[in-house]
Amino acid sequence: MAKDFLAKLNLQEKNAGTSTGQQTVSGSDNYIQSHSPVDGSFIGSVSQTTREQYEAVLKKSQEAFLVWREIPAPKRGEIVRQYGEELRRYKEPLGQLVSYEMGKSLQEGFGEVQEMIDICDFAVGLSRQLYGLTMHSERPHHRMYEQWHPLGVVGIVSAFNFPVAVWSWNSMLALVCGDVCIWKPSEKVPLCGVACQNIFHKVLKENNVPEGVVSLINGDYKVGEWMTQDTRVPLISATGSTRMGKIVAQTVAGRLGRSLLELGGNNAIIVTPSADVNIVLTGAVFGAVGTCGQRCTSTRRLIVHESLFDEVKTKLAKAYTQLRIGDPLDQHNHVGPLIDKDSVNAYLSSIEQCKAQGGSFIVEGGVLEGKGYESGCYVKPCIAEAKNDMAIVQHETFAPILYLLKYKDLDEAISIQNGVPQGLSSAIMTNDMREAEKYLSTAGSDCGIANVNIGTSGAEIGGAFGGEKETGGGRESGSDAWKAYMRRQTNTINYSKTLPLAQGIKFDL
Repeated sequence: MAKDFLAKLNLQEKNAGTSTGQQTVSGSDNYIQSHSPVDGSFIGSVSQTTREQYEAVLKKSQEAFLVWREIPAPKRGEIVRQYGEELRRYKEPLGQLVSYEMGKSLQEGFGEVQEMIDICDFAVGLSRQLYGLTMHSERPHHRMYEQWHPLGVVGIVSAFNFPVAVWSWNSMLALVCGDVCIWKPSEKVPLCGVACQNIFHKVLKENNVPEGVVSLINGDYKVGEWMTQDTRVPLISATGSTRMGKIVAQTVAGRLGRSLLELGGNNAIIVTPSADVNIVLTGAVFGAVGTCGQRCTSTRRLIVHESLFDEVKTKLAKAYTQLRIGDPLDQHNHVGPLIDKDSVNAYLSSIEQCKAQGGSFIVEGGVLEGKGYESGCYVKPCIAEAKNDMAIVQHETFAPILYLLKYKDLDEAISIQNGVPQGLSSAIMTNDMREAEKYLSTAGSDCGIANVNIGTSGAEIGGAFGGEKETGGGRESGSDAWKAYMRRQTNTINYSKTLPLAQGIKFDL
């Protein structure tokens, strides 16, 4: 089914008379087909990258790096600024494509493109702030300082749930740092990648910059493996499952490369007796059902003090009855579909495992059928009372399943929250300053993100994003995350007429 936004993004088939909305990118004879989870319709197909084409892309990227690294950082920032301006122009159609191809709500689709715009703005400022340090030497008439240089080719592997934002978090910073980027988007959302590249190549062409500064490769995990095994790609930034991340980490470490990993989350909100229940409900519901539970920061566990447990349970169940599930391009709906039927099957399996392991459902799940749900990817967000040591609770299911857990005191609550393999996002709902400060202390949350009186889901680009333990330890976006895309060099300058050695060593000739 043709969509207007496909034409606006130049993703329509060039042959006259077609109305399929199909996009074919020149390359191999094998194609990845993209079907929307919204209505099951075929959107388009993208050529899978062959090994020969990968080699050509890598060569082009290496050549572009030799040019790009010599452009002053503020000038590189200016090109990123221009891309941000183009994204403002294309925000509506690109946001619609994100919503339609991935299945998240239209407002979330627009929000994701806004994140791209925001990181462009951040990167423009960063291009004038790639600071090093100066240090005092122990030797007279010597000066020491450190500076940062680009790494070269950065390989980016992104997941389906944020089909454009995560690429931009990495690439915009890498670009102002002087690197060039090769992107392998998820094969579940290939057209989003094509759209972003089309827009960027327009900017590069207008500035007479080699197109190899940003490149796109398409395919399954095997195409990603070419990059992770390639010594010519010094940094691999990979977003996805913990299972995938462990493979990437071992492969890249085996060649002494660098990896930046953003992996699974099993995020919890602790609700204390002093919490504002209205804030709890807003944070928990959006965190659990936003993007149909397919965010790495989605709220999986709600850890509630025993004195509030029944109240929160009742109000939460009532709030779930008000959720509108349907076409995410209809802004009246709160929840769209899961990405595909494999995800639906994983959701159903998790529900059965929860029941088998002793969980009881407060709000029942299930697959929706009938008009408007023909794709078979729409499911009911559900809530289960559970125990933290249940195997299914320890596991991250990428679906709208919320586990409700009870605790007696804050130490127990923190122990429950930290008692999972993942360590991405966390939150506490409290009006007690002592509780908040303890939660943020060394003895508190072990996650990379810890919030007070806001939920686990959603992050501003100004702060470094990432987590600990099986979340991978990587940091993207704001703060000093830019350092991951550069190499540090320490420089010592001797402006004397002698050569004194460090530590007072004597070496007379």
